[in-house]
Amino acid sequence: MDKLQTIQINELTWQPQKEEDAILKEIGTTFLQGGFYGILGPNGSGKTSFIRHILRLLPIEPGRVFLENKEITSYKRNDIAKKMSLVPQNTNIETRFTAYEIVMMGRAPYQKRFQAVRDKDREIVNEAMKMTNCYHLREAIFSRLSGGEKQRVITARAIAQQTPWLFLDEPVAHLDVRYQMELMKYLKKLNDTKNTSIITVLHDINLAARYCKQIVLMKDGRIIAAGETKQVLTIDNLNLVFEIPFIALENETLGGTYFIPTSS
Repeated sequence: MDKLQTIQINELTWQPQKEEDAILKEIGTTFLQGGFYGILGPNGSGKTSFIRHILRLLPIEPGRVFLENKEITSYKRNDIAKKMSLVPQNTNIETRFTAYEIVMMGRAPYQKRFQAVRDKDREIVNEAMKMTNCYHLREAIFSRLSGGEKQRVITARAIAQQTPWLFLDEPVAHLDVRYQMELMKYLKKLNDTKNTSIITVLHDINLAARYCKQIVLMKDGRIIAAGETKQVLTIDNLNLVFEIPFIALENETLGGTYFIPTSS
Protein backbone atom coordinates (compact mmCIF):
# COMPACT_ATOMS: atom_id res chain seq x y z
CA MET A 1 0.00 0.00 0.00
CA ASP A 2 1.35 3.42 -0.99
CA LYS A 3 2.29 5.76 1.82
CA LEU A 4 -0.18 8.59 2.37
CA GLN A 5 1.41 11.82 1.11
CA THR A 6 1.21 15.03 3.10
CA ILE A 7 1.99 18.73 3.15
CA GLN A 8 3.41 19.55 6.57
CA ILE A 9 3.82 23.07 7.95
CA ASN A 10 6.09 23.65 10.96
CA GLU A 11 5.91 26.88 13.03
CA LEU A 12 5.53 29.10 9.98
CA THR A 13 5.86 32.80 10.86
CA TRP A 14 5.93 35.69 8.40
CA GLN A 15 6.69 39.27 9.40
CA PRO A 16 7.54 41.26 6.23
CA GLN A 17 7.95 44.52 8.18
CA LYS A 18 9.82 44.33 11.49
CA GLU A 19 7.96 47.32 12.91
CA GLU A 20 4.57 45.72 12.19
CA ASP A 21 2.80 42.66 13.59
CA ALA A 22 3.51 39.31 11.96
CA ILE A 23 0.97 38.29 9.31
CA LEU A 24 1.46 34.58 10.07
CA LYS A 25 2.28 33.46 13.60
CA GLU A 26 3.80 30.05 14.35
CA ILE A 27 1.43 28.13 12.10
CA GLY A 28 1.68 24.37 12.25
CA THR A 29 -0.65 21.88 10.56
CA THR A 30 -0.69 18.94 8.16
CA PHE A 31 -2.72 18.46 4.99
CA LEU A 32 -3.38 14.83 4.03
CA GLN A 33 -3.52 13.45 0.50
CA GLY A 34 -7.11 13.11 -0.69
CA GLY A 35 -8.48 15.76 1.66
CA PHE A 36 -10.90 18.53 0.71
CA TYR A 37 -9.89 21.42 2.95
CA GLY A 38 -11.69 24.72 3.37
CA ILE A 39 -9.69 27.59 4.90
CA LEU A 40 -12.01 30.10 6.58
CA GLY A 41 -11.49 33.29 8.53
CA PRO A 42 -12.18 37.04 8.49
CA ASN A 43 -10.40 39.42 6.14
CA GLY A 44 -6.79 39.95 7.16
CA SER A 45 -6.48 36.65 9.01
CA GLY A 46 -3.61 35.47 6.78
CA LYS A 47 -5.40 32.92 4.58
CA THR A 48 -3.91 34.01 1.25
CA SER A 49 -0.43 34.53 2.71
CA PHE A 50 -0.63 31.04 4.20
CA ILE A 51 -1.29 29.21 0.94
CA ARG A 52 1.16 31.39 -1.02
CA HIS A 53 3.92 30.34 1.38
CA ILE A 54 3.06 26.68 0.86
CA LEU A 55 3.28 27.21 -2.90
CA ARG A 56 6.61 29.04 -2.44
CA LEU A 57 5.24 32.19 -4.01
CA LEU A 58 6.45 34.15 -0.96
CA PRO A 59 9.90 33.88 0.68
CA ILE A 60 10.10 31.02 3.14
CA GLU A 61 12.73 29.75 5.56
CA PRO A 62 14.04 26.19 5.07
CA GLY A 63 12.40 23.63 7.32
CA ARG A 64 8.99 25.31 7.48
CA VAL A 65 7.09 23.49 4.70
CA PHE A 66 7.51 19.88 3.60
CA LEU A 67 5.81 18.69 0.41
CA GLU A 68 5.48 14.89 0.32
CA ASN A 69 8.23 14.50 2.94
CA LYS A 70 10.66 16.74 1.04
CA GLU A 71 11.60 20.27 2.12
CA ILE A 72 9.81 22.72 -0.21
CA THR A 73 12.87 24.91 -0.88
CA SER A 74 14.71 21.88 -2.28
CA TYR A 75 12.25 21.55 -5.19
CA LYS A 76 12.89 23.05 -8.59
CA ARG A 77 10.13 25.40 -9.77
CA ASN A 78 9.06 23.08 -12.56
CA ASP A 79 8.82 20.15 -10.16
CA ILE A 80 6.60 22.20 -7.82
CA ALA A 81 4.37 22.99 -10.82
CA LYS A 82 3.87 19.25 -11.36
CA LYS A 83 2.86 18.79 -7.73
CA MET A 84 0.77 21.88 -6.89
CA SER A 85 -1.44 24.21 -8.92
CA LEU A 86 -3.20 27.44 -7.93
CA VAL A 87 -6.34 29.31 -8.86
CA PRO A 88 -5.38 32.80 -7.60
CA GLN A 89 -7.70 35.43 -6.19
CA ASN A 90 -6.81 38.03 -8.83
CA THR A 91 -7.61 36.90 -12.38
CA ASN A 92 -7.58 40.38 -13.93
CA ILE A 93 -4.67 39.75 -16.31
CA GLU A 94 -4.17 42.10 -19.26
CA THR A 95 -3.16 39.93 -22.20
CA ARG A 96 -3.90 39.27 -25.86
CA PHE A 97 -3.90 35.52 -25.34
CA THR A 98 -7.09 33.62 -26.01
CA ALA A 99 -8.84 31.66 -23.28
CA TYR A 100 -7.62 28.44 -24.90
CA GLU A 101 -4.00 29.65 -24.85
CA ILE A 102 -4.33 30.60 -21.17
CA VAL A 103 -5.56 27.11 -20.28
CA MET A 104 -2.82 25.51 -22.39
CA MET A 105 -0.28 27.27 -20.13
CA GLY A 106 -1.26 24.71 -17.51
CA ARG A 107 0.52 22.09 -19.61
CA ALA A 108 3.83 24.03 -19.62
CA PRO A 109 5.48 21.96 -16.83
CA TYR A 110 5.18 18.86 -19.02
CA GLN A 111 6.43 20.39 -22.27
CA LYS A 112 10.03 20.63 -23.36
CA ARG A 113 11.38 23.90 -24.66
CA PHE A 114 10.34 24.57 -28.29
CA GLN A 115 8.29 21.37 -28.28
CA ALA A 116 5.09 21.42 -30.32
CA VAL A 117 1.82 21.02 -28.46
CA ARG A 118 0.93 17.33 -28.24
CA ASP A 119 -2.48 15.80 -28.95
CA LYS A 120 -2.55 14.65 -25.32
CA ASP A 121 -2.18 18.26 -24.15
CA ARG A 122 -5.03 19.38 -26.40
CA GLU A 123 -7.28 16.63 -25.06
CA ILE A 124 -6.52 17.57 -21.45
CA VAL A 125 -7.13 21.28 -22.12
CA ASN A 126 -10.40 20.63 -23.97
CA GLU A 127 -11.64 18.41 -21.14
CA ALA A 128 -10.72 20.98 -18.48
CA MET A 129 -12.53 23.76 -20.37
CA LYS A 130 -15.63 21.62 -20.83
CA MET A 131 -15.64 20.64 -17.16
CA THR A 132 -15.51 24.29 -16.09
CA ASN A 133 -18.08 25.36 -18.69
CA CYS A 134 -15.76 27.68 -20.62
CA TYR A 135 -15.07 25.62 -23.76
CA HIS A 136 -17.31 27.94 -25.78
CA LEU A 137 -14.97 30.81 -24.83
CA ARG A 138 -11.83 29.15 -26.22
CA GLU A 139 -11.31 31.69 -29.06
CA ALA A 140 -12.18 34.75 -26.96
CA ILE A 141 -9.47 37.20 -25.88
CA PHE A 142 -8.97 36.56 -22.18
CA SER A 143 -8.77 40.22 -21.09
CA ARG A 144 -12.18 40.91 -22.67
CA LEU A 145 -13.99 38.28 -20.62
CA SER A 146 -16.16 39.05 -17.61
CA GLY A 147 -14.84 38.41 -14.11
CA GLY A 148 -16.76 35.16 -13.80
CA GLU A 149 -15.63 33.94 -17.22
CA LYS A 150 -12.01 34.72 -16.36
CA GLN A 151 -12.38 32.78 -13.11
CA ARG A 152 -13.61 29.69 -14.97
CA VAL A 153 -10.76 29.91 -17.50
CA ILE A 154 -8.11 30.22 -14.78
CA THR A 155 -9.69 27.31 -12.92
CA ALA A 156 -9.52 25.26 -16.13
CA ARG A 157 -5.82 26.15 -16.43
CA ALA A 158 -5.12 24.82 -12.93
CA ILE A 159 -7.11 21.64 -13.62
CA ALA A 160 -5.24 21.10 -16.91
CA GLN A 161 -2.02 21.18 -14.89
CA GLN A 162 -3.14 17.82 -13.43
CA THR A 163 -1.40 18.13 -10.07
CA PRO A 164 -2.14 15.97 -7.03
CA TRP A 165 -2.58 19.15 -4.92
CA LEU A 166 -4.96 21.89 -6.11
CA PHE A 167 -5.08 25.23 -4.26
CA LEU A 168 -7.80 27.81 -4.82
CA ASP A 169 -7.99 31.31 -3.34
CA GLU A 170 -11.62 32.43 -3.11
CA PRO A 171 -12.56 30.62 -6.36
CA VAL A 172 -16.26 31.53 -6.20
CA ALA A 173 -15.74 35.25 -5.53
CA HIS A 174 -16.62 36.36 -9.08
CA LEU A 175 -19.14 33.64 -9.90
CA ASP A 176 -22.92 33.82 -9.77
CA VAL A 177 -24.78 31.25 -7.70
CA ARG A 178 -25.16 28.74 -10.54
CA TYR A 179 -21.45 28.63 -11.32
CA GLN A 180 -20.52 28.61 -7.64
CA MET A 181 -22.48 25.40 -7.21
CA GLU A 182 -21.13 23.92 -10.46
CA LEU A 183 -17.53 24.62 -9.45
CA MET A 184 -17.90 23.16 -5.96
CA LYS A 185 -19.60 20.06 -7.38
CA TYR A 186 -16.77 19.63 -9.88
CA LEU A 187 -14.12 20.02 -7.18
CA LYS A 188 -15.91 17.37 -5.14
CA LYS A 189 -15.97 15.07 -8.17
CA LEU A 190 -12.26 15.69 -8.76
CA ASN A 191 -11.58 14.87 -5.12
CA ASP A 192 -13.80 11.77 -5.08
CA THR A 193 -12.84 10.21 -8.42
CA LYS A 194 -9.19 11.21 -8.89
CA ASN A 195 -8.17 11.68 -5.25
CA THR A 196 -7.01 15.22 -6.03
CA SER A 197 -6.29 17.02 -2.78
CA ILE A 198 -8.25 20.29 -2.65
CA ILE A 199 -7.20 23.21 -0.42
CA THR A 200 -9.41 26.24 -0.93
CA VAL A 201 -9.84 29.61 0.76
CA LEU A 202 -13.55 30.39 1.08
CA HIS A 203 -15.67 33.15 2.59
CA ASP A 204 -18.95 31.25 2.37
CA ILE A 205 -19.20 29.19 5.55
CA ASN A 206 -22.14 27.18 4.24
CA LEU A 207 -20.44 26.23 0.98
CA ALA A 208 -17.54 24.99 3.07
CA ALA A 209 -19.89 23.11 5.39
CA ARG A 210 -21.58 21.42 2.46
CA TYR A 211 -18.56 20.42 0.35
CA CYS A 212 -15.39 20.38 2.45
CA LYS A 213 -14.31 17.32 4.42
CA GLN A 214 -11.91 19.29 6.61
CA ILE A 215 -11.82 22.90 7.83
CA VAL A 216 -8.99 25.20 8.91
CA LEU A 217 -10.20 28.25 10.87
CA MET A 218 -7.83 31.23 10.99
CA LYS A 219 -7.79 34.50 12.90
CA ASP A 220 -5.06 37.13 13.31
CA GLY A 221 -2.45 35.01 11.55
CA ARG A 222 -3.04 31.89 13.65
CA ILE A 223 -4.91 28.63 13.19
CA ILE A 224 -7.69 28.59 15.77
CA ALA A 225 -9.06 25.14 14.91
CA ALA A 226 -8.40 22.46 12.29
CA GLY A 227 -9.92 19.06 11.65
CA GLU A 228 -13.03 17.33 10.36
CA THR A 229 -15.75 19.75 9.26
CA LYS A 230 -18.37 18.71 11.82
CA GLN A 231 -15.87 19.02 14.67
CA VAL A 232 -14.50 22.42 13.62
CA LEU A 233 -17.60 24.24 12.36
CA THR A 234 -19.31 24.85 15.68
CA ILE A 235 -21.17 27.86 17.03
CA ASP A 236 -18.46 28.46 19.62
CA ASN A 237 -15.65 28.41 17.04
CA LEU A 238 -17.50 30.66 14.60
CA ASN A 239 -18.40 33.15 17.33
CA LEU A 240 -14.75 33.26 18.39
CA VAL A 241 -13.28 33.66 14.92
CA PHE A 242 -15.77 36.10 13.38
CA GLU A 243 -16.74 37.92 16.60
CA ILE A 244 -20.45 37.85 15.82
CA PRO A 245 -23.10 35.41 17.06
CA PHE A 246 -24.27 32.56 14.82
CA ILE A 247 -27.19 30.18 14.95
CA ALA A 248 -27.17 26.67 13.45
CA LEU A 249 -30.04 25.31 11.36
CA GLU A 250 -30.49 21.70 10.28
CA ASN A 251 -31.61 21.35 6.66
CA GLU A 252 -33.50 18.11 6.17
CA THR A 253 -33.82 18.59 2.39
CA LEU A 254 -30.13 19.12 1.64
CA GLY A 255 -28.79 17.46 4.75
CA GLY A 256 -26.24 18.96 7.09
CA THR A 257 -26.02 22.04 9.27
CA TYR A 258 -26.18 25.62 8.01
CA PHE A 259 -24.88 28.62 9.91
CA ILE A 260 -26.61 32.00 9.97
CA PRO A 261 -25.01 35.12 11.49
CA THR A 262 -27.30 37.14 13.72
CA SER A 263 -27.12 40.75 14.88
CA SER A 264 -24.30 41.44 17.34
